[in-house]
Order: sequence, then structure tokens, then C-alpha cells
Amino acid sequence: MRQVKELFSSLGVDCNILELDQVDDGASVQEVLSEITNQRTVPSIFVNKVHVGGCDRTFQAHQSGLLQKLLEEDPAYDYDLIVIGGGSGGLSCAQEAAVLGRRVMVLDVVVPSPQRTSWGLGGTCVNVGCIPKKLMHQAALLGQALTDSRKFGWEYSQQVKHNWETMTEAIQNHIGSMTRGYRRALREKAVAHVNSCGEFVEHHKIKATNGKGQETFYTAAKFVIATGERPRYLGIQGDKEYCITSDDLFSLPYCPGATLVVGASPAALECAGVLAGLGLEVTVMVRSQLLRGFDQEMAEKVGSSMQQLGVRFLRKFVPVEVQQLEKGSPGKLKVVAQSTEGTEMIEGLYNTVLLAIGRDSCTKKIGLEKIGVKVNEKTGKIPVNDVEQSSVPYVYAVGDVVEGKPELTPVAVQAGKLLARRLFGGRSEKCDYINAPTVVFTPLEYGCCGYAEEKAVEVYRKENLEVYHTLFWPLEWTVARRDSNTCYAKIICSKFDNDRVIGFHVLGPKAGEITQGFAAAMKCGLTKQLLDDTIGIHPTCAEVFTTLEITKSSGLDITQKGC
Repeated sequence: MRQVKELFSSLGVDCNILELDQVDDGASVQEVLSEITNQRTVPSIFVNKVHVGGCDRTFQAHQSGLLQKLLEEDPAYDYDLIVIGGGSGGLSCAQEAAVLGRRVMVLDVVVPSPQRTSWGLGGTCVNVGCIPKKLMHQAALLGQALTDSRKFGWEYSQQVKHNWETMTEAIQNHIGSMTRGYRRALREKAVAHVNSCGEFVEHHKIKATNGKGQETFYTAAKFVIATGERPRYLGIQGDKEYCITSDDLFSLPYCPGATLVVGASPAALECAGVLAGLGLEVTVMVRSQLLRGFDQEMAEKVGSSMQQLGVRFLRKFVPVEVQQLEKGSPGKLKVVAQSTEGTEMIEGLYNTVLLAIGRDSCTKKIGLEKIGVKVNEKTGKIPVNDVEQSSVPYVYAVGDVVEGKPELTPVAVQAGKLLARRLFGGRSEKCDYINAPTVVFTPLEYGCCGYAEEKAVEVYRKENLEVYHTLFWPLEWTVARRDSNTCYAKIICSKFDNDRVIGFHVLGPKAGEITQGFAAAMKCGLTKQLLDDTIGIHPTCAEVFTTLEITKSSGLDITQKGC
């Protein structure tokens, strides 16, 4: 502590010192400080209301120049930036702003699901989304690899079975390490992290309420809303009492058994694919179309590939009641469903019902109406301009709460980072929301970038497009004797823009890895001629895009008959 005093003295800065062991309520002050800073040691040093850290962090901040920037700040507001929401987009924006020398606070709290599932810092992706989903997807792929391995000469006599508890424990341990890393990164960048709900009470001022109901008020020059979304429920008898969502699945302490997945979103099909790949009986109940908003030809091919793996689809039905017949882990549930095209009713028995019918934006209880931020009344999403600015000039939004933008983690991360650079770094780059690649991690992955075929026709008109496509047979599938006409590749080209590729679609193994590379090429203006001029890597699935010849308009056969 003496060294820190000497440092501030050498800089000509007065400092106030509170000796916790010499005040009556020192223990409670220490508890509050620990909650705000995630630091349990002393000294705990604040500069202009920004937590810098202990002795080592303070000297590091001095060496990097951050300490001098904090000392020079105008204290008209407590912070330069307050981010409400500690998910991917919010953390990206907060950390980038802190790197640029700004005083930053992140408010984040997780409201437990109806099944009482909760988690730590990092948002949906890390805790109940992308990360656990991909790891469970890998677990399912390993099961398929075991089946294929016998055709490649592997012999094993012992019974091979999957242990759900082992898998979920390993996945949750990994997630725990990631959330600890996020907290550490905030400390290192002197970002204040408060585990509280944020609510606007007036312009530039919010109320933070922690789990004990204690209220603290903070002010900031600018705010970013990054509160994300949570799974939607059906609003029928028994849904919140007996059903789970993706918030619950990845940490479920028991194997879910025979499962009904309600919905046709990416999350619905991904969860259904994982459970089927682990050997469980899976039914998917679909109200209308698969993967709404995606290329519908590709969506139907995804569905067909899942049916080949034994997933049962109930099309044009919606649940109207869920009843619990037996308690247990899992128990037994009866689902009553009605046709969307008439009065037909059906019943089914399942161990688990997983709802994946969409997500609702978390914007209703944060006081946006008190300061005049416009919100779409139907969706809860926030309309913004091309620089993520809301109807209130000092309030911005990134991530899934933004109206009309892709609900993707990397999009939120990029948008948050670029926003901070524009606000505090003098930069002008904006997020590209059109060429955002994504993948649906169904057992056979679907990757895409750019326009769906339907959207391309709407924007460019059919006569101005050329669509090249083919079915393909991965070499790895030949010996394993898997179907030769399941995997599919398609590109959509703009005829009057030098055949520029405006839509890229692939259904096949490792589609995410394939799509990422081609997405970079599309950012650089990829054309059909450039694809033709590219030498493929043989034998790979991705090389099929360098040899596309058949157009949809030609009507020629694209089925594969062998190597």
C-alpha cells in the first residue's frame, strides 16, 4: 500500500484511504466491494470511481498509460459507458472501450429459468448456447464415428454406451473455466462488473438492484443495451411446470430419455440432432416450416437428413396441454396437440418435452420507456440506425435485442467492438450484417453466407440470378456406405455483377469450417470465375465449390452415382 501512496504522491494526486479494519461496518463494506470488483484482497484501488485493482494492477495501469487517462477524465458522470448485459456483444463493447481508456461498467444478472437453471457471466452463447451445443454435437458425432469405424476395420467386443452425466459434467467444467476467464479479463481492463439488474430511472441515470434487493445508482455519458433474449414458452397448461428449454438442457443432471422437441428453429433441430445422435428417441413437432428465415430448400434437406438418422417429425401440429403422469429423472409426460389445419387432436407420451419455439428480447424491465427509447411493441426489439444508435442519441444496442439483424454471437461481438471504436476511438467502420456466415449444427451441418435463394430472388429478381448446385458424396462416407445423395452444395450468383456470389450454402460434414473460409472470400467479392480458377484440395468436401457446373435453370441431373 505504501508504494501506491508514493506513486500517487509522485503524480501530484490526492488520494483518500479507507481502512476497513478501523470502521464499524468494515466487513459489510468489504462484502459490497468484493461483489462489485470480484477482488477479495486489499488494497482495492479506485480512480474516478473506476476500479483499477490492487497494487500490481495499479502499477501496470501506470506503465500502460491507462492510469493517467483515468486521472484526466471529466467526472461529470460516474462512467463514460455503462453496458447493460454481460453476454458476447456487451462484453466485447465494454472491453474495447476500456482498452481505449474509458471508464466502463457492465451490469449483468441471470434470472433463473422456470426450472431454476442459472449460470454465470458470458451470456447465452457461452453458458447455454453455442459452446455447450457444439460440444454435445461433437459427442453425437463421435457416436456416428463409432458406427462407421467397423467398416474401416475397427473391432471391439465390449458394449459401448454413452454416459450423460459424464458428458454434462465435463462440459460444465469447461464453461466454468470460460466464465472465470471473462471475469478476469474485466478486472485486467479495469471494467467494473456489477451483478445487478439495471433499470433507467431518468436520462443518463440507472438503478442497479442486486440479488438482496439493495439499490445503487450510477450515471454515464453513454449506454449500450446488450440484454439478449430468453426462450419463449407456449402459454399453455403445464409448459413452465414440466417443460425444459435450451436454458436447461446442457446442464440437465439426468439423461432426458424419449424427448419431444417443439419448434423448428436452429436450436430445436440442433438439440433434436444431438439427442438422436446420443441414441435417444426423438420427435420434433413443427407448426409450419423448418428454419424460418433460412433458405427453404436447404431447410428441407436438413430435415430429410435428420429423418435418415431416425428423428420423427410431426408436421402442422402444436401442443395445447402438457400433463405430468409420473415424477422422476426423467419422469413421464403426456402431450396433447392439435392440428394447425383442422380439429384433429393427437396425444403422445414422452420423458422430456423441450421447447424451442423462439426467443423473447429482454427489454421489458429496464426502464427504456422512461427515457423514450423506442421498442417494437410486438417483438421487444430495439430499432437502431446503421451505427447501432437507438431513438435516444446516447443509448445504443447490440446483439439479439437489435431489430432486423442476425441473431449470431460473432455478429454481436463484431458490432460491439466496432461500436466502441466509433464512440471512443475515432474510427468509422460499421458492422456488415449481410455477409454474416452461420452454421446450423444439426448432425449433418448446414452452413450459409449471404442471401437465401428466396431472398435473393426478392432483391435481385430471378432472371438476374444464376444458381449452381450439386449433390456430393464425401469420400469418408463411401467405405462407411452412407447415402451418396444427401450432401448438397449451392451458390447463388448475380449475373449483372460479374457473377458475384451473393449466396453460399452447403449441407455436409464440417460445413461450419467450410463456410468460414468462403465467407472471407465473399467479403473480398468472390465471383463464379474466381471459384472456377481456384484449385481444389483433393479429396475434400469443400473442393466441390471449385467444380460447380450444373445450373438449376438447365434442369440437368445432379445425383451422384459413385466415386
